Amino acid sequence: MQISRQPYETKPWQNRICPAETMVKIHPDHTTSGAGNITSSPYLTTEKESFTIWMKSLVFNTNGCTVFDSKGNIIYRVDNYNSKSCREVYLMDLHGHVLFTLRSQKFGLFKTWEGYRSPSGTSDSTTNSEYFRVKSNIFQVPSKDSYSSYRVLTGSCRKNEQYHYKMVTRGSSLGIEDICGRVVAEVKRKQSRKGLEFGDDVLTMVVESQVDHSFIIGLVLTHRLINRKL
Repeated sequence: MQISRQPYETKPWQNRICPAETMVKIHPDHTTSGAGNITSSPYLTTEKESFTIWMKSLVFNTNGCTVFDSKGNIIYRVDNYNSKSCREVYLMDLHGHVLFTLRSQKFGLFKTWEGYRSPSGTSDSTTNSEYFRVKSNIFQVPSKDSYSSYRVLTGSCRKNEQYHYKMVTRGSSLGIEDICGRVVAEVKRKQSRKGLEFGDDVLTMVVESQVDHSFIIGLVLTHRLINRKL
């Protein structure tokens, strides 16, 4: 049976103009390290790109996921050797170099997830690393259409921390919006060319141009960790 879903729609108010300095931070031509040095990013999209996320690890007897580009090449992987919903997860490239360390932190009664970029390719040190923290709206009342949202703060290890993004779930789709409400990435169940959906462990991620897709994958994995789906 063919199942159709409504596409993720951009609201009229989301088209408002952002200050130029804000757009430089959200859609950079380069990435900035924690020390302030500007370096080229090999993960920056040059046009809208599509990725496939398979919520399975290619390593036997482990939990995790594997991410493929539009040509079928493996570009990211997570191999969790401990168990599901552990407190620390590593996003790696194909060769096992750590790109982001995702870490669970507890503040009072509430748990948040933090992500640290790993420029050295290891998880040994996250000092002065680029950083993001995902905060949930604790006063949010569940709606009938399964709407939920999470704020994403970015900075350099809590220095100059700013609100830049929001992850919004509508039904089974996850949208990542910038500070102006524009959708920079969307994740939903993958469909065949005939419109038939694959299993709920096979997802499609579409990322807009001039966006760091390694950062977006880090947010998507964090969202699944929060909801105990990884």
